[in-house]
Amino acid sequence: MSSFVILKKNKGVIVTLVLVFGLIFLILLGGLFTFILLQYRQSVQKVAWSEALNVAEAGVDYYKWCLNNEIEANCLTEKDYYEPAGNKIGKFALQISSTVACGQTIQREIISTGWTDKFPDLKRKVSVLYARESVAKFSYVLNDNVWIGSDHEIRGPYHSNGGVRMDGENQSTVTSTKDKWICTSAFGCSPCPTNYGCWLDGTDCFCPGVFTTTQNSNPGLFSFPVTPFDFTGITIDLAQMKTVAQPYLPPSNTLNSQGKGYHLKFENDGTFKVWIITQLSSARAYSLEEGNHYDYFTITSEDFYGTYSINPNCSVIFVEDNLWPEGEVKGKVTIASANLINPNLDTDVILQGNINYTALDGSDGLLVVGERNVLISPNSPNQMELRGIFIAQKGRFSRNHYSNNFREKLEIYGSIVSNGRVGTQWIDSGGNIVSGYLKRESYFDSKLIYNPPFFTPNIGTEFKIINWEEIK
Repeated sequence: MSSFVILKKNKGVIVTLVLVFGLIFLILLGGLFTFILLQYRQSVQKVAWSEALNVAEAGVDYYKWCLNNEIEANCLTEKDYYEPAGNKIGKFALQISSTVACGQTIQREIISTGWTDKFPDLKRKVSVLYARESVAKFSYVLNDNVWIGSDHEIRGPYHSNGGVRMDGENQSTVTSTKDKWICTSAFGCSPCPTNYGCWLDGTDCFCPGVFTTTQNSNPGLFSFPVTPFDFTGITIDLAQMKTVAQPYLPPSNTLNSQGKGYHLKFENDGTFKVWIITQLSSARAYSLEEGNHYDYFTITSEDFYGTYSINPNCSVIFVEDNLWPEGEVKGKVTIASANLINPNLDTDVILQGNINYTALDGSDGLLVVGERNVLISPNSPNQMELRGIFIAQKGRFSRNHYSNNFREKLEIYGSIVSNGRVGTQWIDSGGNIVSGYLKRESYFDSKLIYNPPFFTPNIGTEFKIINWEEIK
């Protein structure tokens, strides 16, 4: 009898232990399942977090496509996103803001927010800044053959639609659209430099699209032939500039019977002064385009006309006459010289003094457009410094030959766009410098590539990403 009681007691203990350990097991199993489910949910959320970024970037790509196909008005600001298999996985929403000045869109900022259908509250946001590349990408863009002297140091891409003899120092690419070109005595090819890759064909001296006769340059950065630069495509709409200009300066002889153009000086406080030029002295000059002639570039008499403030919303100045600009520029400014009244008369820009910026952080910039030429005067500084983008739309950027007129150094920070041949130094048949600047340095301004002064020509129609960041 007593053993039966003990057995019953043991059975009771076993049942109790089974229940206790079973409960513990269930608790542990439940915890394990909870842990597994938590890990699974976290992994799914991580996938959704990554997918939300992909959806947001898809929104950026979508609007870029709208931009480059010029169908922004028809683009949706909220759109479903489908995976390649065709299954909808989420949505993106777009916010668009533009930097507009003088009726031109300079930059666009697109903020794209993306999320998935499974986790709609898990959102990621991307901010992208779009802009077009301007001609400020180049130190020089030419539409003619050119000879770059051995003294010239060029830091920035150099392109010509003609042939290039690059005897200077290049720190970037030198490109030409020509596979070969006829190099004449005007480019130092008499006799033909056959030791430097050129060859005679009859009496003509043919040379590669880009070649050098010195050890200064880096031929590894030469490239030819390349796609021609569309000079017609970058022609600035001078009429539009005239319409929005503040101020507009009419032909000077309509304000003063002796008017021969305008002298404009930028001040470092964001204003500029204007004089009407009433008398110019002559200098005997020579150029390949005009031969022997007299230049009337040196100001000897002028009347003060007024002081103006630069309009920060549309800082465009239009001068319907020849123009002499100089000074220290504050802000982004565009200035054009053109005669749109008389179609038979083209104007020039004459550079007689230094042009600088008040700041070098990209907040200042200058675009100077000459309807025909942009020329450096015979009385230019011995050490001249020019900052800006200078465009000779129909003519050339150069300094004519003035007998026994030498200057020490010319520094250009920006870009030169010239339809004709560029030259600021003259050499005789013996290789001796006979006029112009003895030393020249050119630097392109990378800060103006995507945010240049108003009306600066673009080198392409496609908007490119210039800044990408994820924001909260």
